[in-house]
Amino acid sequence: MSRKKWTVSQYDKDMAAELAESYELDPFAALLLVSRGVTADNADEFLYPQCDIDPFLLPDMEKAANRIRKAIESFERIAVFGDYDADGVTSAAVMYSYLESRGADVICHIPDRINEGYGISPQAVENLKERGVSLIITVDNGISAFDAAKTAKELSVDLVITDHHKQSGELPEAVAVVDPQRTDCNIPFRDWAGVGVAFKTICAVEGDGEEELLDDFSDLVAIGTLADVVPLKKENRALVYEGLKRINSGSRQGIEALKNAAGVSGKKLGAGGISFTLAPRINAAGRMGSAMTAFRLLLSDDENDAAELAKTIDTYNKERHSVENEITKQAIAEIESRPDEKYASVIVVSGENWHQGVIGIVAARLCGKYGKPAVVISVDGEKGKGSCRSIEGFSIYDALSAVSDTLTHFGGHTLAAGLGVEKSRIDEFRTAINEYAKTVEMPFPELRLDCKLNPAYINMDLINSLELLEPFGAGNEEPCFGLFNMMISRITPIGDGKHLRLALKKGNTEITALLFSVRAEEFPFRLGDTVDAAVKITKNEFRGEVKPSVRICDMRFSGSNDVNYLKSVRLYEKYRRHEKLNEKELRFITPNRDFLASAYKFFKKSGGWHFDLHSLLIRANCPEASAATLLVSEDVLCELKLMEKTDNGVFSLCETSEKKDLDSSKILAGLKAEMGENHG
Repeated sequence: MSRKKWTVSQYDKDMAAELAESYELDPFAALLLVSRGVTADNADEFLYPQCDIDPFLLPDMEKAANRIRKAIESFERIAVFGDYDADGVTSAAVMYSYLESRGADVICHIPDRINEGYGISPQAVENLKERGVSLIITVDNGISAFDAAKTAKELSVDLVITDHHKQSGELPEAVAVVDPQRTDCNIPFRDWAGVGVAFKTICAVEGDGEEELLDDFSDLVAIGTLADVVPLKKENRALVYEGLKRINSGSRQGIEALKNAAGVSGKKLGAGGISFTLAPRINAAGRMGSAMTAFRLLLSDDENDAAELAKTIDTYNKERHSVENEITKQAIAEIESRPDEKYASVIVVSGENWHQGVIGIVAARLCGKYGKPAVVISVDGEKGKGSCRSIEGFSIYDALSAVSDTLTHFGGHTLAAGLGVEKSRIDEFRTAINEYAKTVEMPFPELRLDCKLNPAYINMDLINSLELLEPFGAGNEEPCFGLFNMMISRITPIGDGKHLRLALKKGNTEITALLFSVRAEEFPFRLGDTVDAAVKITKNEFRGEVKPSVRICDMRFSGSNDVNYLKSVRLYEKYRRHEKLNEKELRFITPNRDFLASAYKFFKKSGGWHFDLHSLLIRANCPEASAATLLVSEDVLCELKLMEKTDNGVFSLCETSEKKDLDSSKILAGLKAEMGENHG
């Protein structure tokens, strides 16, 4: 993972005390609520969320409801047209199941990701017309379906669009376009997932009885809402809260079968359990096979049938994991082999026939590894399909809008989007989006801490107080605490060496914390190091005993200055992109003889280096702001054949008895020449 800028949330103690008194809350829970923007004025909305937004406040909802009611009453054939991700599948399941319960003549179609692609197309409209369909209802797609809408009109097929993606330009010509992201939608809450919009639509069709519909469909709505990572605020919070209760009641056969296949049968699932066990498996059906398999599972009421479908989906998920890992390796190898790509502000990487079902996950992993927006493109023949993920503060949707002339199409959200691009224009797109990045302030990846925490206060009372904040998700993340100035007193490999159990000590208090997916040989810290740990705290039940469980999310040396380090690394990247540096910047990154000599002596003493750059700075007693200088020093030492760097980033010493002349370094000569030009 890339280095992040740690920030500790601010809070008003007096406001927290007022909130605790007014609502009889645990003082610590009240403090966390205030740090998240909850006050006495809006606490009811957070503590007692309601599904009470009138669906008819959404533009075109009355038109949509009237047309759907007419189709039900006239027994017209209705087609529900979904999407192949978990939000799209649950949206389709909600709409189809409701219409079927009303006695409608309804069919469902979810496009194949590879053969049909995203969204409703003219061909899909023609196919549905041939099947006798007179009304198509899209769920989780359609806001940009201009060609399909035109075809539907020509064929006298009515189209009702329900979507939650951003509007780009005009609206498609349809009977109704229900989308809270329409530019003319001014209601106070607009952040539903596609399944949330589908649910509000069936509520509008039903008229009265929203509470009964919530009882019937809240589980599906919760899964889609969590899977699509929309903010868990206001009505979304209520939908997920109710949905978790229904999921844990075991009332839907398909979900129970999926829980069993995922190995969590009988366990109470929270929002995280849905996001990391059920949702990825539903997504895997659309990524690796057919999303209709997941659709059928969610609606199945036969135990044996559901078990077989869940088993198939679990197999898809294992296949997805394997393919995802392989493509991620290929993408990283491609990035590391191309400095222009590695040091770009926005990473754009492409590969022939990369599986389109996993490139979104790969983009997310690259975004996390490099701390930058990432675009992963799968090339098939002369066409490319891309998936984008971004960091907080950089809208990938706005970036794509700015360079849309290089693309065939695009769509999505602020932090995630999809695109189409001709193979011949990928380099042009890469250049354009990075030129756009120069026009905005690129943020640093950020890790937000709810508060600093004394390790002596980690107990079950603290964990119980956190339950008030559930359910957790986007916009209401699971609390993350900072344990500062902790000494590492024990390091124990666990899980066949794949993970670590650490003992961290401060004063007379010692706690045990788990660090997953890091092997001992990869761990840059040592016994006795004083560190800061960002942790999440949950309850762990084992053999009837319930204890706090501490999970490490990030760790750094105590006293670290994240901003100085990140600014310095970014300056080095600017230099490697061959962008113009001013004289001050050039002097800052150019190592003098003493710095180079010290760096080489350290590498020689250490026998090379195979940990991260930040730990190298600390061990070599270099200021964090000198990261750029140290990186240039590494380049010079490798250029002079004093060291070499392997593909996995390990530095090793070269065997040589020959004395090297620093004046022979082209890198140093180039930097000095640039300084001379600037000075002149």
